Amino acid sequence: MPRSRISVLACSFLLLTPAAAFAQMQRFAQVEPGTPAYDPLAPESADQSKQKNPRPYQSFEQRPPDRRETTTFEPPRPAAGAGKTGFDSSNSRSRKPSSKSKTAKEAQSARDIAPGNPAPVPLSSSASSSTSSTGKSAYAFAGKPGAPPVEAGPQPPTRNKKKKKGAEIDPYDPLGFRSGGLTYYPAIEFIGGYDSNPGRSANGTSSGIYTVAPELRVRSDWSRHELKADLRGSYNWYSADETPSLDRPYFNGTVDGRIDVTRDTRIDLAGRVTVSTDNPNSPNLPAGLAKLPLYTSFGATAGVGQKFNRFDVSVKGTVDRTVYQDSELTNGTTASNDDRNYNQYGAVLRSGYEISPGVTPFVEVGLDTRKRDRPVDFSGYRRDSKGWTAMVGSTFELTRLLTGDIAVGYTRREYDDVRLQALEGIIGKGSLTWTATPLTTVKLTAATTVGESDQVGVSGVLYRDLGVEVDHSFRRWLIGSLKGGFGIDDYVGSPRTDHRYYFGAGLTYKLNRFVQIKGEARHEWLESSQQTADYSANLFLLSLRLQY
Repeated sequence: MPRSRISVLACSFLLLTPAAAFAQMQRFAQVEPGTPAYDPLAPESADQSKQKNPRPYQSFEQRPPDRRETTTFEPPRPAAGAGKTGFDSSNSRSRKPSSKSKTAKEAQSARDIAPGNPAPVPLSSSASSSTSSTGKSAYAFAGKPGAPPVEAGPQPPTRNKKKKKGAEIDPYDPLGFRSGGLTYYPAIEFIGGYDSNPGRSANGTSSGIYTVAPELRVRSDWSRHELKADLRGSYNWYSADETPSLDRPYFNGTVDGRIDVTRDTRIDLAGRVTVSTDNPNSPNLPAGLAKLPLYTSFGATAGVGQKFNRFDVSVKGTVDRTVYQDSELTNGTTASNDDRNYNQYGAVLRSGYEISPGVTPFVEVGLDTRKRDRPVDFSGYRRDSKGWTAMVGSTFELTRLLTGDIAVGYTRREYDDVRLQALEGIIGKGSLTWTATPLTTVKLTAATTVGESDQVGVSGVLYRDLGVEVDHSFRRWLIGSLKGGFGIDDYVGSPRTDHRYYFGAGLTYKLNRFVQIKGEARHEWLESSQQTADYSANLFLLSLRLQY
């Protein structure tokens, strides 16, 4: 070939090759007209250098991507082009995307496009036509430059948050057993010891004492309504041959319920039963008894309570009956106690205002009437009476350091017989628990009751009791206790007034949740305006408690 023809062909090849290459690049890049040229030799910007994905191949004349149209691609997974079988040279396990991971990605996308978040903006045509190695379209969100692509989808079910750790459970508390939404806590206690004066008389003789005391507590676990029951009983045996016999039972049971009609309206219900005897030194007991007569007192309460924001008002009605057993005498005969049986009907109005969480001052007013089975007793007195009681107090629940309620007030009772003096005086009731330290608690109890009397010229007895108990935990399984109390028995219409005192100390050893051993020493004494009624007694008791 002539040299001139070779020169012409070489020049044509050099001129045509760049143009063809440039056209081919234009065809693949799909560059929009009027966009500035892209220089691959120019230094990368700070944002571009931070991107982990390699820059996609684009035309020299393509404009830089806009912030709202950031071009990003997912890097292909290792061995993305490999088949389902064969050797994977990347030394990494190829996993199929699980439904859980898909759901997590879809949840993230749904959160990003929720109200208040910017909506997804599709990429430019070149990026939109591209797909990741998994075959899913990529998105970028306006207002989030450089954000990784996220896919929208249905939001998965939210996971439950972890519950906060509750209060620490005492490893020695009873577990109880559940049935039908109620939890039962049974227990029984076996007590043995020594009593220096079981008859509580001026010249009493000592005796051994043995007691069996079963009990049952019931608590409800309902979202609405409430039921509580406390049943405690005991039977005491004495080794000494006393007259009258001091062996006697004791039982005290209460059941409280609440029915939530609405959020602010409730119905309050309660029942109670007490079986006991008069104290051995009571002046109400006749002479020549063979054994102490039993009495049974039972009653019920029903009422309605209503809340008006922080203001609470409740009205309750009460019905009680007390029945005495006939007295057995040493001569083999019996004496009737029908004149001591009576019914009591009453009503109680209580209102309180919650000034702060846990502190609710209240005012309580009660009226009642007592009707004897016999209008005139065996001494010739008409003992039917009417009474009223007014009290003011407050409930407390201050950060669990001080809990309970306490109240003081005044009571007055007038009798149908004009020969009987009106019974009146200052009264108080309540129960407070103060957590002085994490290891020490102090309990304060106060109670006032108005008792009946069948003595000539005596209207009734006003009983006032105040008690204090301090418990200290040397160990979680070793509890020391100190207790003391004071009581006044005021026989209205008689010069007799009794002052009762007691002081004791105890130690409780908890072997486990089910077994406890307790020792106690106590001293009791009475000082009376009637000197022949004074007494003192010492008790030493050791008990074994089984509970579940």
